[in-house]
Amino acid sequence: MTAITGVSTRVFRVPFERLIGDANDPIGRDTTMQMVVKLHTDDGLTGMAIGHPTSRSVVHSFAELLVGEDPAGVKSLWQRMVDRAFKGGTEGIVKEAICHLDVALWDLKAKANEEPLWKALGASSPHVRAYASGIDSPLTDSEIDAFYRGMAARGITLGKLKVGRDREGDLRRLDIMREALASRGKEPELTIDSNEYWTAKEAIDRIREIERHHRLTWVEEPARRWDVAGLRKVSEAVTSAVATGENLNGVPEFLPLIQGGAVDIVQVGQYTTGITGALRVAELASAYELPVATMNCPGDFMAHIGPVLDDHLGVEVVWGGMGRLVNNHQVVEDGWITLPDLPGLGLTLRDDIDELEIHELPPSSATSTPGRRRRNSWSEYSQARTTEANR
Repeated sequence: MTAITGVSTRVFRVPFERLIGDANDPIGRDTTMQMVVKLHTDDGLTGMAIGHPTSRSVVHSFAELLVGEDPAGVKSLWQRMVDRAFKGGTEGIVKEAICHLDVALWDLKAKANEEPLWKALGASSPHVRAYASGIDSPLTDSEIDAFYRGMAARGITLGKLKVGRDREGDLRRLDIMREALASRGKEPELTIDSNEYWTAKEAIDRIREIERHHRLTWVEEPARRWDVAGLRKVSEAVTSAVATGENLNGVPEFLPLIQGGAVDIVQVGQYTTGITGALRVAELASAYELPVATMNCPGDFMAHIGPVLDDHLGVEVVWGGMGRLVNNHQVVEDGWITLPDLPGLGLTLRDDIDELEIHELPPSSATSTPGRRRRNSWSEYSQARTTEANR
Protein backbone atom coordinates (compact mmCIF):
# COMPACT_ATOMS: atom_id res chain seq x y z
CA MET A 1 0.00 0.00 0.00
CA THR A 2 1.15 3.50 -0.88
CA ALA A 3 0.36 6.05 1.85
CA ILE A 4 0.12 9.83 1.44
CA THR A 5 2.42 11.68 3.82
CA GLY A 6 1.72 15.33 3.01
CA VAL A 7 1.36 18.13 0.48
CA SER A 8 3.58 20.93 -0.80
CA THR A 9 2.76 23.93 -2.99
CA ARG A 10 4.73 26.42 -5.07
CA VAL A 11 3.39 29.47 -6.91
CA PHE A 12 4.76 30.85 -10.18
CA ARG A 13 4.18 33.91 -12.32
CA VAL A 14 4.17 32.57 -15.87
CA PRO A 15 4.45 34.88 -18.91
CA PHE A 16 2.04 34.26 -21.77
CA GLU A 17 3.36 33.94 -25.29
CA ARG A 18 0.61 36.28 -26.48
CA LEU A 19 -2.11 38.37 -24.89
CA ILE A 20 -5.00 36.29 -23.56
CA GLY A 21 -8.50 37.74 -23.15
CA ASP A 22 -12.19 37.53 -23.95
CA ALA A 23 -15.22 39.85 -24.09
CA ASN A 24 -14.91 40.47 -20.36
CA ASP A 25 -11.18 41.18 -20.60
CA PRO A 26 -10.68 42.62 -24.10
CA ILE A 27 -7.34 44.28 -23.35
CA GLY A 28 -6.01 40.96 -22.18
CA ARG A 29 -3.31 39.69 -19.83
CA ASP A 30 0.33 38.90 -20.51
CA THR A 31 0.97 36.79 -17.41
CA THR A 32 -0.82 34.24 -15.25
CA MET A 33 -0.39 32.93 -11.73
CA GLN A 34 -0.11 29.15 -11.42
CA MET A 35 0.27 26.90 -8.41
CA VAL A 36 1.96 23.51 -8.49
CA VAL A 37 0.49 21.10 -5.94
CA LYS A 38 2.41 17.95 -5.00
CA LEU A 39 1.11 15.08 -2.89
CA HIS A 40 3.96 13.08 -1.36
CA THR A 41 3.97 9.40 -0.33
CA ASP A 42 5.96 7.09 1.87
CA ASP A 43 7.40 5.22 -1.13
CA GLY A 44 8.76 8.31 -2.89
CA LEU A 45 6.03 8.78 -5.47
CA THR A 46 4.70 12.29 -6.07
CA GLY A 47 1.34 13.25 -7.53
CA MET A 48 1.13 16.65 -9.22
CA ALA A 49 -1.58 19.13 -10.15
CA ILE A 50 -1.39 22.64 -11.61
CA GLY A 51 -3.95 25.42 -11.33
CA HIS A 52 -5.11 28.62 -9.64
CA PRO A 53 -3.11 29.70 -6.54
CA THR A 54 -6.07 31.32 -4.76
CA SER A 55 -6.89 28.09 -2.93
CA ARG A 56 -3.41 27.52 -1.50
CA SER A 57 -4.42 27.59 2.18
CA VAL A 58 -7.45 25.38 1.55
CA VAL A 59 -5.30 22.85 -0.32
CA HIS A 60 -3.14 22.45 2.77
CA SER A 61 -6.19 22.20 5.00
CA PHE A 62 -8.00 19.58 2.92
CA ALA A 63 -4.81 17.58 2.37
CA GLU A 64 -4.99 16.66 6.05
CA LEU A 65 -7.94 14.43 5.11
CA LEU A 66 -5.66 12.46 2.79
CA VAL A 67 -2.63 11.84 5.00
CA GLY A 68 -2.16 8.13 5.64
CA GLU A 69 -4.56 7.16 2.85
CA ASP A 70 -3.83 5.09 -0.27
CA PRO A 71 -4.37 7.15 -3.47
CA ALA A 72 -5.81 4.03 -5.10
CA GLY A 73 -9.06 5.00 -3.40
CA VAL A 74 -9.22 8.33 -5.19
CA LYS A 75 -12.99 8.33 -5.74
CA SER A 76 -13.69 7.69 -2.08
CA LEU A 77 -11.18 10.35 -1.10
CA TRP A 78 -12.85 12.79 -3.51
CA GLN A 79 -16.18 12.07 -1.81
CA ARG A 80 -14.59 12.64 1.59
CA MET A 81 -13.42 16.09 0.48
CA VAL A 82 -16.80 16.94 -1.03
CA ASP A 83 -18.52 15.87 2.19
CA ARG A 84 -16.12 18.08 4.15
CA ALA A 85 -17.30 21.02 2.03
CA PHE A 86 -20.96 20.20 2.68
CA LYS A 87 -22.17 23.38 4.42
CA GLY A 88 -20.47 25.88 2.14
CA GLY A 89 -20.67 23.66 -0.93
CA THR A 90 -18.02 22.94 -3.52
CA GLU A 91 -17.69 26.57 -4.54
CA GLY A 92 -14.86 29.03 -5.07
CA ILE A 93 -11.52 28.27 -3.51
CA VAL A 94 -12.91 25.17 -1.77
CA LYS A 95 -13.81 23.71 -5.15
CA GLU A 96 -10.40 24.67 -6.53
CA ALA A 97 -8.65 22.94 -3.65
CA ILE A 98 -10.63 19.74 -4.20
CA CYS A 99 -9.83 19.92 -7.91
CA HIS A 100 -6.08 20.22 -7.33
CA LEU A 101 -5.97 17.41 -4.80
CA ASP A 102 -8.17 15.13 -6.92
CA VAL A 103 -5.93 15.60 -9.97
CA ALA A 104 -2.83 14.90 -7.87
CA LEU A 105 -4.51 11.75 -6.49
CA TRP A 106 -5.23 10.45 -10.00
CA ASP A 107 -1.62 11.20 -10.99
CA LEU A 108 -0.47 9.18 -7.97
CA LYS A 109 -2.85 6.32 -8.62
CA ALA A 110 -1.61 5.92 -12.19
CA LYS A 111 2.05 6.26 -11.17
CA ALA A 112 1.62 3.60 -8.49
CA ASN A 113 0.32 1.28 -11.23
CA GLU A 114 3.17 2.38 -13.54
CA GLU A 115 0.75 3.35 -16.29
CA PRO A 116 -0.41 6.54 -17.99
CA LEU A 117 -3.57 8.13 -16.67
CA TRP A 118 -5.58 7.39 -19.82
CA LYS A 119 -4.91 3.70 -19.29
CA ALA A 120 -5.62 3.89 -15.55
CA LEU A 121 -9.00 5.41 -16.44
CA GLY A 122 -9.79 2.39 -18.62
CA ALA A 123 -9.10 3.68 -22.14
CA SER A 124 -7.77 1.34 -24.80
CA SER A 125 -6.48 4.10 -27.07
CA PRO A 126 -4.24 7.13 -26.36
CA HIS A 127 -5.81 9.27 -29.08
CA VAL A 128 -8.17 12.21 -28.53
CA ARG A 129 -9.27 14.99 -30.89
CA ALA A 130 -7.95 18.53 -30.39
CA TYR A 131 -9.58 21.87 -31.17
CA ALA A 132 -7.88 25.26 -31.35
CA SER A 133 -8.77 28.13 -29.04
CA GLY A 134 -6.79 31.35 -29.07
CA ILE A 135 -8.65 33.13 -26.21
CA ASP A 136 -8.01 35.83 -28.73
CA SER A 137 -10.04 39.01 -28.09
CA PRO A 138 -6.86 41.16 -27.65
CA LEU A 139 -5.17 39.82 -30.80
CA THR A 140 -4.81 41.69 -34.06
CA ASP A 141 -6.16 40.23 -37.27
CA SER A 142 -2.70 39.12 -38.34
CA GLU A 143 -2.08 37.46 -34.96
CA ILE A 144 -5.37 35.56 -35.22
CA ASP A 145 -4.40 34.41 -38.70
CA ALA A 146 -0.98 33.24 -37.51
CA PHE A 147 -2.36 31.34 -34.51
CA TYR A 148 -4.99 29.37 -36.43
CA ARG A 149 -2.67 28.71 -39.38
CA GLY A 150 -0.23 27.23 -36.89
CA MET A 151 -2.98 24.98 -35.57
CA ALA A 152 -4.04 24.03 -39.09
CA ALA A 153 -0.45 22.96 -39.74
CA ARG A 154 -1.03 20.30 -37.07
CA GLY A 155 -4.18 19.12 -38.80
CA ILE A 156 -6.61 20.89 -36.45
CA THR A 157 -9.78 21.95 -38.26
CA LEU A 158 -12.07 22.96 -35.37
CA GLY A 159 -11.48 26.46 -34.00
CA LYS A 160 -13.10 28.60 -31.32
CA LEU A 161 -13.13 32.41 -31.51
CA LYS A 162 -13.89 34.83 -28.69
CA VAL A 163 -16.75 37.15 -29.63
CA GLY A 164 -19.33 39.43 -28.09
CA ARG A 165 -18.37 43.09 -28.24
CA ASP A 166 -18.19 44.07 -31.91
CA ARG A 167 -20.64 42.81 -34.55
CA GLU A 168 -18.57 43.73 -37.60
CA GLY A 169 -15.32 42.73 -35.90
CA ASP A 170 -16.69 39.33 -34.93
CA LEU A 171 -17.67 38.57 -38.52
CA ARG A 172 -14.34 39.78 -39.89
CA ARG A 173 -12.35 37.75 -37.38
CA LEU A 174 -14.45 34.64 -38.07
CA ASP A 175 -13.61 35.02 -41.76
CA ILE A 176 -9.93 35.17 -40.83
CA MET A 177 -10.14 32.11 -38.58
CA ARG A 178 -12.02 30.13 -41.19
CA GLU A 179 -9.53 30.93 -43.94
CA ALA A 180 -6.59 30.10 -41.65
CA LEU A 181 -8.04 26.74 -40.58
CA ALA A 182 -8.75 25.91 -44.23
CA SER A 183 -5.16 26.68 -45.26
CA ARG A 184 -4.23 22.97 -45.40
CA GLY A 185 -7.15 22.10 -47.63
CA LYS A 186 -9.49 20.67 -44.99
CA GLU A 187 -13.00 21.92 -44.34
CA PRO A 188 -12.97 23.84 -41.05
CA GLU A 189 -15.52 23.82 -38.24
CA LEU A 190 -16.18 27.09 -36.45
CA THR A 191 -17.32 27.75 -32.90
CA ILE A 192 -17.73 30.98 -30.94
CA ASP A 193 -17.55 31.85 -27.24
CA SER A 194 -19.12 35.00 -25.76
CA ASN A 195 -18.27 34.11 -22.12
CA GLU A 196 -21.73 35.00 -20.77
CA TYR A 197 -21.39 38.56 -22.13
CA TRP A 198 -24.83 38.59 -23.78
CA THR A 199 -28.34 38.30 -22.46
CA ALA A 200 -30.37 35.49 -24.05
CA LYS A 201 -32.17 37.99 -26.29
CA GLU A 202 -28.92 39.57 -27.43
CA ALA A 203 -27.42 36.15 -28.03
CA ILE A 204 -30.23 35.12 -30.36
CA ASP A 205 -29.89 38.33 -32.38
CA ARG A 206 -26.09 38.11 -32.64
CA ILE A 207 -25.91 34.38 -33.34
CA ARG A 208 -28.58 34.54 -36.04
CA GLU A 209 -26.62 37.29 -37.75
CA ILE A 210 -23.43 35.21 -37.65
CA GLU A 211 -25.29 32.14 -38.91
CA ARG A 212 -26.25 34.05 -42.05
CA HIS A 213 -22.54 34.08 -42.90
CA HIS A 214 -21.09 30.98 -41.22
CA ARG A 215 -22.17 27.55 -40.11
CA LEU A 216 -21.32 27.23 -36.42
CA THR A 217 -20.70 23.90 -34.72
CA TRP A 218 -21.50 25.37 -31.31
CA VAL A 219 -21.97 28.65 -29.47
CA GLU A 220 -20.40 28.68 -26.02
CA GLU A 221 -21.89 30.38 -22.97
CA PRO A 222 -24.29 32.58 -24.98
CA ALA A 223 -26.08 33.49 -21.72
CA ARG A 224 -25.46 33.17 -18.00
CA ARG A 225 -24.32 29.72 -16.90
CA TRP A 226 -27.30 29.04 -14.56
CA ASP A 227 -30.00 30.55 -16.82
CA VAL A 228 -31.98 27.45 -17.77
CA ALA A 229 -34.80 29.38 -19.45
CA GLY A 230 -32.44 31.73 -21.28
CA LEU A 231 -30.07 29.05 -22.58
CA ARG A 232 -33.02 26.92 -23.68
CA LYS A 233 -34.47 29.93 -25.49
CA VAL A 234 -31.19 30.42 -27.34
CA SER A 235 -30.92 26.72 -28.20
CA GLU A 236 -34.43 26.69 -29.65
CA ALA A 237 -33.97 29.92 -31.61
CA VAL A 238 -30.65 29.24 -33.39
CA THR A 239 -29.31 26.44 -35.55
CA SER A 240 -26.04 26.05 -33.65
CA ALA A 241 -25.67 23.82 -30.61
CA VAL A 242 -25.43 25.57 -27.25
CA ALA A 243 -22.39 24.55 -25.19
CA THR A 244 -21.89 25.39 -21.53
CA GLY A 245 -20.39 24.06 -18.33
CA GLU A 246 -16.95 25.63 -18.06
CA ASN A 247 -17.93 27.47 -14.88
CA LEU A 248 -20.21 24.86 -13.34
CA ASN A 249 -19.01 22.73 -10.46
CA GLY A 250 -20.55 19.30 -10.78
CA VAL A 251 -23.60 17.12 -11.33
CA PRO A 252 -25.99 19.17 -9.12
CA GLU A 253 -25.38 22.28 -11.24
CA PHE A 254 -25.48 20.49 -14.60
CA LEU A 255 -28.62 18.50 -13.90
CA PRO A 256 -31.15 21.39 -14.12
CA LEU A 257 -29.63 22.56 -17.41
CA ILE A 258 -29.67 19.08 -18.92
CA GLN A 259 -33.17 18.23 -17.71
CA GLY A 260 -34.37 21.66 -18.82
CA GLY A 261 -33.11 21.27 -22.40
CA ALA A 262 -30.76 24.22 -21.95
CA VAL A 263 -27.52 22.59 -23.09
CA ASP A 264 -26.68 20.69 -26.28
CA ILE A 265 -22.97 20.14 -25.60
CA VAL A 266 -21.70 19.56 -22.07
CA GLN A 267 -18.30 21.08 -21.25
CA VAL A 268 -16.08 19.74 -18.48
CA GLY A 269 -12.60 20.54 -17.21
CA GLN A 270 -10.34 20.28 -14.19
CA TYR A 271 -12.60 22.71 -12.32
CA THR A 272 -15.63 20.48 -12.74
CA THR A 273 -14.62 19.42 -9.23
CA GLY A 274 -11.55 17.64 -10.54
CA ILE A 275 -11.13 14.62 -12.78
CA THR A 276 -13.56 12.62 -10.65
CA GLY A 277 -16.20 15.34 -10.89
CA ALA A 278 -15.70 15.72 -14.64
CA LEU A 279 -16.16 11.99 -15.17
CA ARG A 280 -19.37 12.02 -13.13
CA VAL A 281 -20.77 14.88 -15.23
CA ALA A 282 -19.73 13.08 -18.43
CA GLU A 283 -21.66 10.01 -17.28
CA LEU A 284 -24.71 12.21 -16.71
CA ALA A 285 -24.34 13.65 -20.22
CA SER A 286 -24.07 10.14 -21.64
CA ALA A 287 -27.35 9.17 -19.98
CA TYR A 288 -29.02 11.99 -21.93
CA GLU A 289 -27.04 11.21 -25.11
CA LEU A 290 -25.31 14.59 -25.05
CA PRO A 291 -21.75 15.01 -26.40
CA VAL A 292 -18.94 16.33 -24.20
CA ALA A 293 -16.09 18.75 -24.91
CA THR A 294 -13.10 19.20 -22.60
CA MET A 295 -11.75 22.58 -21.49
CA ASN A 296 -8.10 23.63 -21.55
CA CYS A 297 -5.71 23.35 -18.61
CA PRO A 298 -1.94 23.66 -18.03
CA GLY A 299 -0.20 20.93 -19.98
CA ASP A 300 -3.55 19.75 -21.41
CA PHE A 301 -3.64 16.92 -18.84
CA MET A 302 -7.45 16.75 -18.99
CA ALA A 303 -7.00 15.19 -22.44
CA HIS A 304 -6.55 11.89 -20.58
CA ILE A 305 -10.30 11.65 -19.91
CA GLY A 306 -11.22 12.05 -23.59
CA PRO A 307 -10.64 8.44 -24.72
CA VAL A 308 -13.01 7.06 -22.06
CA LEU A 309 -15.95 9.37 -22.84
CA ASP A 310 -18.85 8.05 -24.93
CA ASP A 311 -19.19 11.01 -27.31
CA HIS A 312 -16.19 13.31 -26.97
CA LEU A 313 -15.90 16.26 -29.37
CA GLY A 314 -12.39 17.34 -28.48
CA VAL A 315 -9.92 18.94 -26.06
CA GLU A 316 -9.43 22.71 -26.10
CA VAL A 317 -5.82 23.51 -27.04
CA VAL A 318 -4.71 27.06 -26.16
CA TRP A 319 -0.93 26.87 -25.88
CA GLY A 320 -0.63 30.32 -24.39
CA GLY A 321 2.65 29.77 -22.60
CA MET A 322 2.39 26.90 -20.10
CA GLY A 323 5.35 25.33 -21.88
CA ARG A 324 7.43 27.76 -19.85
CA LEU A 325 6.34 25.90 -16.71
CA VAL A 326 5.83 22.25 -17.69
CA ASN A 327 7.13 19.78 -20.24
CA ASN A 328 4.13 18.48 -22.15
CA HIS A 329 4.94 15.16 -23.82
CA GLN A 330 1.73 14.96 -25.82
CA VAL A 331 2.00 14.97 -29.62
CA VAL A 332 -0.53 16.74 -31.86
CA GLU A 333 -0.71 15.51 -35.45
CA ASP A 334 -3.53 15.30 -38.00
CA GLY A 335 -5.82 17.09 -35.53
CA TRP A 336 -5.40 14.44 -32.83
CA ILE A 337 -3.53 14.36 -29.53
CA THR A 338 -1.50 11.24 -28.88
CA LEU A 339 -1.17 10.88 -25.13
CA PRO A 340 2.20 9.68 -23.80
CA ASP A 341 2.95 6.32 -22.22
CA LEU A 342 4.64 8.04 -19.27
CA PRO A 343 3.15 7.15 -15.87
CA GLY A 344 0.45 9.46 -14.52
CA LEU A 345 -0.37 12.75 -16.20
CA GLY A 346 2.80 12.59 -18.27
CA LEU A 347 3.83 16.10 -17.16
CA THR A 348 7.12 17.19 -15.64
CA LEU A 349 8.20 20.61 -14.38
CA ARG A 350 10.90 22.34 -16.36
CA ASP A 351 14.34 22.61 -14.77
CA ASP A 352 14.53 26.40 -15.19
CA ILE A 353 11.35 27.48 -13.41
CA ASP A 354 12.93 28.75 -10.17
CA GLU A 355 13.18 32.26 -11.61
CA LEU A 356 9.39 32.29 -12.08
CA GLU A 357 8.58 31.38 -8.49
CA ILE A 358 7.03 33.96 -6.18
CA HIS A 359 6.72 33.59 -2.42
CA GLU A 360 4.01 36.14 -1.70
CA LEU A 361 0.77 36.32 -3.65
CA PRO A 362 -0.02 39.80 -4.97
CA PRO A 363 -3.51 41.28 -4.33
CA SER A 364 -4.40 40.70 -7.98
CA SER A 365 -4.31 36.94 -7.38
CA ALA A 366 -7.30 37.11 -5.01
CA THR A 367 -9.51 36.04 -7.91
CA SER A 368 -8.65 33.51 -10.57
CA THR A 369 -10.09 35.57 -13.47
CA PRO A 370 -10.59 39.30 -14.16
CA GLY A 371 -14.35 39.00 -13.64
CA ARG A 372 -17.39 39.95 -15.69
CA ARG A 373 -17.34 43.31 -17.44
CA ARG A 374 -20.71 44.96 -17.98
CA ARG A 375 -21.21 47.36 -20.82
CA ASN A 376 -21.73 51.06 -20.09
CA SER A 377 -20.57 50.46 -16.53
CA TRP A 378 -18.01 52.28 -14.40
CA SER A 379 -15.59 49.37 -14.88
CA GLU A 380 -15.78 49.87 -18.64
CA TYR A 381 -15.17 53.60 -18.31
CA SER A 382 -12.35 53.07 -15.83
CA GLN A 383 -10.65 50.53 -18.08
CA ALA A 384 -10.80 52.91 -21.07
CA ARG A 385 -9.22 55.71 -19.03
CA THR A 386 -6.47 53.42 -17.77
CA THR A 387 -5.68 52.22 -21.27
CA GLU A 388 -5.50 55.78 -22.59
CA ALA A 389 -3.24 56.85 -19.73
CA ASN A 390 -0.84 53.99 -20.42
CA ARG A 391 -0.35 54.85 -24.08
